[in-house]
Amino acid sequence: MHLHSRMIFPLAGVALLASCVTTRKVAEQWPLNIVYIMTDDHTRQMMSSYDNRYIETPNLNRIAENGVIYRNAYVANSISGPSRACLLIGKHAHKNGKLDNHTVFD
Repeated sequence: MHLHSRMIFPLAGVALLASCVTTRKVAEQWPLNIVYIMTDDHTRQMMSSYDNRYIETPNLNRIAENGVIYRNAYVANSISGPSRACLLIGKHAHKNGKLDNHTVFD
């Protein structure tokens, strides 16, 4: 075994251990919490975080300022009941069985 090879492996091991320690400190310092808030029956024009010509929504604006605003998003289904079922189950309407707002979804 060459001298170069004998030095690489121990140094790589030390670097690996050092990176594990820093990752642990970062994880302890910044716990990951995700809160998903979805409001329903709002058009883009009826939330002043997007467009304030028609209405003021100060509480939604406050949440939007400290969170994420989707500027370009797609829906699995434009009908409210099937769309909620897609979010809850993770499958499109043709797979989860909720095709309209009238059928019962269990």
